[in-house]
Amino acid sequence: NKTANIEVKYNTEIDEVLGDKVVEGVRAVNNQTGDKEVIDVTGVFIAIGHKPNTDLFKGVLDMDETGYLITKGKSTKTNLPGVFASGDVQDKEYRQAVTAAGTGCMAALDAERYLGTLE
Repeated sequence: NKTANIEVKYNTEIDEVLGDKVVEGVRAVNNQTGDKEVIDVTGVFIAIGHKPNTDLFKGVLDMDETGYLITKGKSTKTNLPGVFASGDVQDKEYRQAVTAAGTGCMAALDAERYLGTLE
């Protein structure tokens, strides 16, 4: 790490954000050791991970080498008819809640259209 005021905490979860009206710190626990610590901070940016949670789809849905589900063109359609992917499992570019909500809406519309083709 080359930035003096940034410390990356691996294998660590925030147990509690401390402060009444503003962030004053966090209580964190190390997932490997169980050690807990209070860290004085004035802000929190939470990253939930950089690997999509798609292992259960291996061998069923097409995915790239990093585990993101592959969708067809600009749609949310996967290689399996009637299965649609949205959000962080298929968006390796932005990975934000707002884009996940947008692609979730797209998946709902794609699903509605798909269901309309069934007899």
